Amino acid sequence: MNRSSNSVLVIDGSRIFRNYLSTHLSALGFKVFVCQDLAETKQTLEVRTDFVFVVSCYHLLDAEDGEVIDLLLENNLKVVVLTAKFEQETRQEFLKKGVLDYILKDSLSSVQYVIPFAKRIKNNQFHHALVVDDSAMMRRTICQLLESQYIRTIQACNGEEALQQLTNNPHISLIISDNYMPEMTGLEMIREIRRHSIHDDISILGLSGSDDKTMTAQYLKAGANDFLHKPFNQEELFCRVNQLLNMQEATKELFKLANQDALTGLWNRRYLFDTIGKNVADRCIAMLDIDFFKKVNDNYGHDGGDAALTHISGMLKAFFGDQIVARFGGEEFCIHYRGEFEKFCKQLERMRRCIEADHVEHQGQVIKYTISIGATSMEGTLGEQIKVADMRLYKAKESGRNQLINS
Repeated sequence: MNRSSNSVLVIDGSRIFRNYLSTHLSALGFKVFVCQDLAETKQTLEVRTDFVFVVSCYHLLDAEDGEVIDLLLENNLKVVVLTAKFEQETRQEFLKKGVLDYILKDSLSSVQYVIPFAKRIKNNQFHHALVVDDSAMMRRTICQLLESQYIRTIQACNGEEALQQLTNNPHISLIISDNYMPEMTGLEMIREIRRHSIHDDISILGLSGSDDKTMTAQYLKAGANDFLHKPFNQEELFCRVNQLLNMQEATKELFKLANQDALTGLWNRRYLFDTIGKNVADRCIAMLDIDFFKKVNDNYGHDGGDAALTHISGMLKAFFGDQIVARFGGEEFCIHYRGEFEKFCKQLERMRRCIEADHVEHQGQVIKYTISIGATSMEGTLGEQIKVADMRLYKAKESGRNQLINS
């Protein structure tokens, strides 16, 4: 795959099907090209072949025996086949040729499957899978299948090597592991992974060719999300993997909805206290808010106020993107900083001056605002630190606003 491409090719003799798929795939952000027969497809492939995937009908007016599928595969394209009838022999033929998937084309509703499939393919490029098996052939087979769906892969031959790979590659989001391996079994590896909350969001699919009927339960109790018996077919593997990644993404989205501020994209107060509420050494806290924010709302409307809040959140991300920044409430924000207090205060002052010199353009109007800041490095609970920082923020307000008070 050309991972920078977002082009998809739809090949079908029915204008209704072409338009339906084109409309829905475009809504997902794909650039859709359409062809109605083999001749048009050949012309298109002479110009470009950088398609993320191709959705093609098996039977076309000028290619009734699937010649278009062979042409697409010869061009190393990922193909989803639409077929009017399903037969086991045809299914085996499709899979043997290496198509991504096949869909029974008996109605528009059945073709709807293409849409979540396309969304899954688009998201897969952000996932990395760790494949763990002592069989090099099995690892290679699974990796080839995953990579055909645009999931990047990393390999390990046993549990110990897998743990090292996980340490070296923190972006891994999926683990597929056999059990019986030298050095450390899959079950032992999973238990070790689940001991650390930092890996809670990793999806784990267990594999085993064992006849032990308790193996599924053993994997699930150890912390795996799903289990698959060997030997398996590629469709079942894809279904399990897709389901795991869909669930993982949905969970992350729910986490964002619960812990991020919708307007600014910053963390909210709940996340701040849940994440860093305990005593932590070398922690600095700053509280800040927009001066005379009510006047901004009165003069420019609530949309203008939202524009100012969005602007300051961008500044906070630019200056403290590697720290925890939360919208505390209304026009008030909190920064959790790990590092030297003096360096923190210098960065706060630079941001304050930058905001003072900048402006927000909103509906043809120029909005200027300033901020006041209170900061502390005292040891204590998060609540105690916030209380001190808030007192210093109040002092900054009382002393004329547009300033930093840190003592």
